[in-house]
Amino acid sequence: MSTERMPHPAVLIPEAMEALTAVNRAVTGVGVDGRLLALSHLRASQINGCGPCVAGGAHQARRHGASTEQVHAVAAWRETPWFSAEERAALALTEAVTRLADRPDPVPDRLWDVAATHFDQTELAALLLAIANTNAVNRLNAPTRQQAGSW
Repeated sequence: MSTERMPHPAVLIPEAMEALTAVNRAVTGVGVDGRLLALSHLRASQINGCGPCVAGGAHQARRHGASTEQVHAVAAWRETPWFSAEERAALALTEAVTRLADRPDPVPDRLWDVAATHFDQTELAALLLAIANTNAVNRLNAPTRQQAGSW
């Protein structure tokens, strides 16, 4: 197990923590289902290898009503029956936005169009901000080797 390299950057710069928290607060205020946001957070964090966010995302997903099957199988959501069409659209968007450099057209029209059938523009904005914020936190945690459960 690696040890933490330094305290979390947003703890060292409290204004940054306030800003990250403010984005999350704004996103949750839009009314997108908390379970869906937690599953999105969990999936992006899995992709990015962020231990604290994987642990936190699993906890939040369960707290918001995700089934044990959903939490355990979110990395294989395409191959399971446990996700709604709306959740699948959000998870596909989450993966695409998290892996922007993996293809020439990071978020193809067909993927976007499916998401747009399930979410209005404000909800899409909230989902994109949530994904971006998750990726930002993952990119702070991973290089500083933050440990799950450490804060």
